[in-house]
Amino acid sequence: MRSLKVISALLDYPEAELFEGRKALVEELRADPLLAQEQKEALIEFVDQLCTGDLMDAQENYVALFDRGRSLSLLLFEHVHGESRDRGQAMVDLMSVYEKQGFELDARELPDYLPLFLEFLSLRPEQEVRQWLADVSHILALVETRLHQRGSGYAVLFEALLAVAGVAVEREELQQKVANEARDDTPEAMDKVWEEEMVRFTENSAQDCGNNSVAQRRRELDVVKPLHVQPASPAVSSGTAGSH
Repeated sequence: MRSLKVISALLDYPEAELFEGRKALVEELRADPLLAQEQKEALIEFVDQLCTGDLMDAQENYVALFDRGRSLSLLLFEHVHGESRDRGQAMVDLMSVYEKQGFELDARELPDYLPLFLEFLSLRPEQEVRQWLADVSHILALVETRLHQRGSGYAVLFEALLAVAGVAVEREELQQKVANEARDDTPEAMDKVWEEEMVRFTENSAQDCGNNSVAQRRRELDVVKPLHVQPASPAVSSGTAGSH
């Protein structure tokens, strides 16, 4: 789906190339026959607002939203597994799916990074796309609700993804859940997370000394693979992302 490639670009860290390609982004959205007119208009409005503003302001806003705290993380499995070892295995499994379909990475990004995941889906058949998005719809809906709470225009990107998935969202329940959450992007909250991670790192370092399988998994995730994105014809067996 052409629109997924556009949403992928919009969810990545904004660079000058994104702003320069504003017209092309709008044309791609308008040309996507699978995107409802309502979603097209909302996405085009977001593109115009983002790409006609100041680049440095856009970059600062992006970092403030997605890089401070975990509640708006664009790493899918972080919302499911946090920093547990299960997340490492889930990423290895997803990387394997990518590689089997000829989708290979040319950047040092984790496989569950949402813009990367959407780029992969943009190369897949429509039915498969909807299934994958449905598998992670609970994450998309939660992030969308949190973005709405913060008054961020980025919420429309998640609305469009949920619309493509065709999944009904219990918005009232989610809104109540998010309203009761403590913000995790304050200096105090971030300091607390840093302290907890240091304790966990120290404990895990001692445990991992004799755990070769975990060490090997981490080495696999740290390898930089200078590869390129290529579409492939075999169908993906859906459900990997949603099952981890």
